[in-house]
Formats: sequence, C-alpha cells, structure tokens
Amino acid sequence: MTDLLPVPDVKPARPHFSSGPCAKPPGWTPEKLAIDVMGRSHRSKIGKTRLQYAIDLMREMLKLPDTHRIGIVPGSDTGAFEMAMWTMLGAKPVTAIAWESFGEGWVTDAVKQLKIDPTVLRADYGQLPDLDTVDWSNDVLFTWNGTTSGVRAPNGDWIPEDREGLSFADATSAVFAYEIPWDKIDVATFSWQKVLGGEGGHGVLILGPRAVERLETYTPAWPLPKVFRLVSKGKLAEGVFKGETINTPSMLAVEDAIFALEWAKSIGGADGLIARSDANAAALDTIVADRDWLGHLAADPASRSKTSVCLTVDGADEALIKKMAALLEGEHAAYDIAGYRDAPAGLRIWCGATVDTADVVALGPWLDWAYAKAKAA
Repeated sequence: MTDLLPVPDVKPARPHFSSGPCAKPPGWTPEKLAIDVMGRSHRSKIGKTRLQYAIDLMREMLKLPDTHRIGIVPGSDTGAFEMAMWTMLGAKPVTAIAWESFGEGWVTDAVKQLKIDPTVLRADYGQLPDLDTVDWSNDVLFTWNGTTSGVRAPNGDWIPEDREGLSFADATSAVFAYEIPWDKIDVATFSWQKVLGGEGGHGVLILGPRAVERLETYTPAWPLPKVFRLVSKGKLAEGVFKGETINTPSMLAVEDAIFALEWAKSIGGADGLIARSDANAAALDTIVADRDWLGHLAADPASRSKTSVCLTVDGADEALIKKMAALLEGEHAAYDIAGYRDAPAGLRIWCGATVDTADVVALGPWLDWAYAKAKAA
C-alpha cells in the first residue's frame, strides 16, 4: 500500500457501523413512527395494547416458545441482566464466564456487590474459554455474543438439557442474529438498540419456566430496589410480562422498536434478519481476507461474531485507531468504528441486520484510505 491513496469515489449510503446504538432499520424516519400513544399513559388501554404488541412481535421474531415469558424492563440490557442476577442468584453456587468487557462486568457485580464468590472462567480478548469444563450444578452467567471482543458462543451444545443450575445469557448482540436454542436458556436479556437498531433505556428480560420457579421459591438475602422486584406475595408479577411495566417506559422508544420489529417481519422475520447479518459478516470477511494489514481479533471462525466484528490492524496503537476513526467520520464514510476502550487497539464494525451489505462492501476502500492517511500523518 502506498502512503497516499485517492479518496474513494463511493461512500456507504448509511455509514452507521456503531455497535450500539446501532444503525436504524432501512427506510426509517421519525415521521414513520405511530404517534397516537404519544402523551398518553402507558397504563391506558392504548398504552398497554402497544406494549403488548411489542412483546408479541418480539416473541414471533425470536421464535420464542410459549414456555418463556417476555418483559420490558428499565435500564437497557444492563438493567435486565442486573435484575436477573439480583433476584435469582444466591440459591446455588455460581460460575461466571468472561471473555470480554461486559462478561467481566457481571463478574465484578457478583464478587463485589452480591459477594457470592463465583467460580470464574476467563479468556483473553479474541479467545473463548473451554465451555466443556463448565459445572452445570451451578448457575452460569455468560454473554452469548461478546460485543467488545467479537467472540460468541458457537451454539448451545455445551449447555446440558439436564442442568441443575440456571443458564443466564446476556444475549444483547446475539438475538435476531443467531438461532437461539431456547430450551437451553433459562434467562436471557437484550436491548432494542443492538440488532433492532432501536433506542436505548429499555431492556428485555426473557424467563423460562425454571427461572420462574426460582423466583417463586427463593428469596435473596439482600434487599431489592423497586425496579428489580418481579415477585408479589410469592408469585411472579405476571403483569410485567403483559406490558405492565415496572416503571414508566418511553412510548416513543416503544414505537421505534415496533417499527423495527414490523420491518423485521416484512423481510422474513428471524430468518430474514439472520440472512442479512450473515451476508454483512461475509462481505466484511472478504474485505479482511483481501488485506494483509487487517485481521480478525477472533481467530476461530466457529466462535467469531457475525454482528460486532472486531478487527486487528497491523502496527496499530490507540492513537492510530483514533486517527482512522476520525478521518472516516470526517468524510461521513463510517461512524463509530474504533474498538471498545478496554479491548486491544483495533476496529469494531457492526454487521447486524439493520446494516445494508452494499454499505459494508463500500467500506473496504475507505478503510484502505484511512489506514494509509493515518500512517502517513
């Protein structure tokens, strides 16, 4: 590569490659959102109807069985996962699996906040721990798709059907992008701002029957904030899973999520979403394969993310990556593609379903240009 390259002729039409909040669905404009519920109570008939409709659409798009409940909760994916930890952990020993920043966050909370002394399985960025060594007599915490490392669980084969403990999956960058084996998942959490390209502030909590049993038969030793309380008089607060949210939701964010879910349905539902994400990841793979200065942080394709794809850059340090990201943003060719602050210096490019494959393809020459210009600076 020469030190100077011409500015590419073609830009991505939508240069939104952020790993959260992610690109809006194609065709989105704020004018397309339904507004009848704006200014109305979320507990009004129309408010509860729209919340239930969002839940119904999520169930359909996720192919979620009737055995599992879906609730809209505060605090994005973080709030949903914290809610699950604080309400259900402590009944059994805990294993926490960490191969990226958010998994480490759950370890920290388990150790320092809940003080439950978990068994911790770790792997460096780009690697996956040996999942076959997990002791399933314990409750197990893990991120299905490591957003900051680009490493994911390859499948659900490592989770036994006859497990004694509960499986807690932070699935925020995985749902709507992979086939999730729901019979292996007792608790799953995600947020709308990832694969749906929705707005932040709201989390989604999915509970299987074993998780409900835990909630109804176990009382944690620590006090629970109001926004975490899922049980009333020893029984699950079923209203939470029928659109009766614990606290006041943004109905504008709800309508935004409904738009994304209806778009997802129009392109073939879960299968259509997965196909788009697969195509985007394949296009980026081609870009990487054609350049000797780019590589994948996740070495094993079987556990490589197809949504938050993390790339290594030859000779890069944090300063070079910042220069590249700034150059690309300045040209409106790519937004927010610097790697996560705790990860090794590199690029992170979102390839979820709301991104168009043509934009991923168009990104390749721009990466060449930015790398050459940043190196020459």
